[in-house]
Amino acid sequence: MDERKRDSMIAYLRHRMDDFGISPDDLASALAAAPEAGRYRSANGDSWSGEGAMPQWLKQAISAGQSIGHFELSSGSVSKPPPPAGADWTNDPFAGSPLARSSPARS
Repeated sequence: MDERKRDSMIAYLRHRMDDFGISPDDLASALAAAPEAGRYRSANGDSWSGEGAMPQWLKQAISAGQSIGHFELSSGSVSKPPPPAGADWTNDPFAGSPLARSSPARS
């Protein structure tokens, strides 16, 4: 990502955080406190704890040549919670990502 695009993205994120009353500290604490849902996760959000039978999505990815390590979550990974009720995420490119997971500030 070039520097201009990065700066533009940062400005956008700061604006969205201001819209929802999210401070950088709120974001950091939400990312640090989020529970881990599994040991492996697909791009679609499917997860697997590593126990029991390997799920089909992971078997297919490995058969296609992908490394299982590609799907392994790091200790700082976060789960995918449902979007907050009443929020319009239709035009938000970060909806569902760690950047959009903090709750709005409570009045």
